[in-house]
Amino acid sequence: MKEKLELLQKRAVTEIELVGTNPELQELRTKLLGKKGELTEILRGMGALTAEERPAIGLIVNEVRGTIEGLLDQKQQAFTAAETEARLQTETIDVTLPGKPMVQGAVHPLYRVVQEIENIFMGMGYSIAEGPEVETDYYNFEALNLPKDHPARDMQDTFYITEEILMRTQTSPVQIRTMEAMKGQAPVRIICPGKVYRRDDDDATHSFQFMQIEGLVIDEHIRMSDLKGTLLHFMQEMFGKDTQIRMRPSFFPFTEPSAEVDVTCVHCQGNGCRFCKQTGWLEILGSGMIHPKVLEAGGYDPARYSGFAFGLGVERIAMLKYGIDDIRNFYTNDLRFLKQFVRV
Repeated sequence: MKEKLELLQKRAVTEIELVGTNPELQELRTKLLGKKGELTEILRGMGALTAEERPAIGLIVNEVRGTIEGLLDQKQQAFTAAETEARLQTETIDVTLPGKPMVQGAVHPLYRVVQEIENIFMGMGYSIAEGPEVETDYYNFEALNLPKDHPARDMQDTFYITEEILMRTQTSPVQIRTMEAMKGQAPVRIICPGKVYRRDDDDATHSFQFMQIEGLVIDEHIRMSDLKGTLLHFMQEMFGKDTQIRMRPSFFPFTEPSAEVDVTCVHCQGNGCRFCKQTGWLEILGSGMIHPKVLEAGGYDPARYSGFAFGLGVERIAMLKYGIDDIRNFYTNDLRFLKQFVRV
């Protein structure tokens, strides 16, 4: 048996040296050391040895196995190193090639306008208030002097979820919620930015979903002149110091008196053009003094407190500011449009 082991080792050394590929090496490993390999076949004859012979033969078996395994492992390492080197040679990177350009993102034009409006009003001491987009009929209508049988409800085509739950048609509910949270304390100066929803057909100037910002001020001795001065300052900050406004009587259930506010046409600076229909003015927002019933619904004594409110469409402001003629550009995710607002 000793001779067989020595012969196996000698032959294994030669075969391992001659093997040329990694698969061939694995086959040779199985042939020499596997469960049905040549070394196993020799070991099956251990039972015929005497008790005195077995320890000596066992030592030889371990030496032969160790030698063969060591040679196989060395060959395996050589193959692995060669494969790695070959892969490095074929996968080299040309560092002189130009890099891939990094696409720079930008704040969406609508949110840029929202941020600008927020900054203007925060500079006047206003706070930012937010509320849920899924609202109750009470906060969206009834608390704003629009009971269930009020004809003005027809002015706002509403997405109803149930008879009492709806998608808010305006951000005015945030004003009522803020008034309740203040528990009749003054002063209150907030703006409420957010999305609103109305059943409307999408076209160049309308959308079923749009963004609105409403403002609310409550304190003692608040007058219509405070509203006008606030809106004039805002418009001049937004569109330029030469911008002027005019207020026309209007009707809103939650304000009395109410006024539509026009701004100097941004295209002709008030000289008259096709955009303003030769009037020199563009309609921009609605406003008015808070109705006493709305003050009462919010927990304020209308005999002591007064206030004003206004609401503007963010898309309307953005379209005038950036000269955009189709509201759908804000929602279609066209990169050609959005790239215009990447700041250098």
